[in-house]
Amino acid sequence: MAFYFEEPSRTFNEYLLVPGYSGSNCIPSDVSLKTPLVKYRKGQEDCSISLSIPLISAIMQSVSDDRMAVALATEGGMSFIYGSQSIEDEAAMVQRVKDYKAGFVESDVNLSPDMTLADVVRLKEEHGFSTMPVTQDGRPHGKLLGIVTSRDYRVSRMDLTEKVADFMTPRERLVVAPADTTLKDANDIIWDNKLNCLPIVNDADNLVALVFRKDYDSHKSNPDEMLDDHKRYMVGAGINTRDYAERVPALVEAGVDVLCIDSSEGYSAWQEMTIKWIREHYGDAVKVGAGNVVDREGFRFLAECGADFIKIGIGGGSICITRETKGIGRGQATAVIEVARARDEWFEETGVYIPICSDGGIVYDHHISLALAMGADFVMLGRYFARFDESPSNKVMVNGSYMKEYWGEGSARARNWQRYDLGGTKKGMSFEEGVDSYVPYAGALKDNVELTLSKVKSTMCNCGALTIPELQEKAKLTVVSATSIVEGGAHDVMLRDKNTYASSASMR
Repeated sequence: MAFYFEEPSRTFNEYLLVPGYSGSNCIPSDVSLKTPLVKYRKGQEDCSISLSIPLISAIMQSVSDDRMAVALATEGGMSFIYGSQSIEDEAAMVQRVKDYKAGFVESDVNLSPDMTLADVVRLKEEHGFSTMPVTQDGRPHGKLLGIVTSRDYRVSRMDLTEKVADFMTPRERLVVAPADTTLKDANDIIWDNKLNCLPIVNDADNLVALVFRKDYDSHKSNPDEMLDDHKRYMVGAGINTRDYAERVPALVEAGVDVLCIDSSEGYSAWQEMTIKWIREHYGDAVKVGAGNVVDREGFRFLAECGADFIKIGIGGGSICITRETKGIGRGQATAVIEVARARDEWFEETGVYIPICSDGGIVYDHHISLALAMGADFVMLGRYFARFDESPSNKVMVNGSYMKEYWGEGSARARNWQRYDLGGTKKGMSFEEGVDSYVPYAGALKDNVELTLSKVKSTMCNCGALTIPELQEKAKLTVVSATSIVEGGAHDVMLRDKNTYASSASMR
């Protein structure tokens, strides 16, 4: 006979947090949203990788590319580059994130003295760089002859055939630093000499790297940035259970910080084999998340496999139709609550804490607070990030309003059959588990994330908590009735901006 769960499957919208005592120290500016991304042992002072904010972006074509990764890492979260693309393209995206910001940057775009202004303009248009070193052979580590910045030329006043050697800032006028210069000393030199860029050279005067003022300024204005030991942005990447033996080495070589198996169902032998292969070839040096699961058994299976974090959620995404198509899934709130209990049991039994991620089911900002209170260490968001300038999809006008394209990995457009693959020899998607859609355009990521997190921090203060673990310890949650949900919004008033009457009857 089939097993029946006694409790109904509930969503975040069916819960509210009940306020707790807020002390005088409970103010949003004192709240810390730092949270572990990967597992650690009891007594370990610091997790090897922790997020500054509990937000990661979904492994989706319409959400997470290198541009999104840079924007989110700047705010303290992490993107997971979508894996439904060629191995070479995904590795290249990871590499671009790692190269985007570093204390010492190897120059990707270089000039030789016999190149022309036309070449400078072309390279700037192609790569977006306004500062380009000039080396004897045009290679990144050639003998440094000078540098070209936007201050060295004016296209409107110069001939495009003019040689770089004639308008570059020559080597004798440059301030440079030796190869053994520390990042702190390099920044001091930049500050003392009012520079925007400091070339680093070796004893033979060959270019080694560049240090930029903007990187220092960026870090000071974004103290929560996710940076690795080399001051580069941190980035994750999605993998599948088909070509991991080729994809994982390429992503590791590109510098990826964390991997995540991208699958609609994680309680499978295929994920076990994938994690086992990674452990056999890389040990614990390569961090890998797994999922998705929705119950205690699924969590314990992936924990035993060796997952570094575990994702929760099947069918809760706004563009996911898995429940509708296959009748598989579980209400996201119920799933998070049960898996969080399983995580705590595992911690007591083994002394190993495995972070859990709530993936899907987030409709409103306050659902993030609910997910965290229920036990999630962080949340993965798709629709939320798809709305921003930094997402890779197109901004289009629909019925007079700007929208962003947003499609599921289970849609025909994504063609990500590997995510829904259940093994066997047959490849390809037999039916869709996602839709192709639009979401309202919302502007820049930074502004929206700041607003969202200000709500989360305010809610935590209402619960008397200054950290996520404290919130999970002190949170009091109540199930709300259908009538209570209506009561929670505007009702029985005339809305000024919409010129409509909001009542309990009209909002049901």
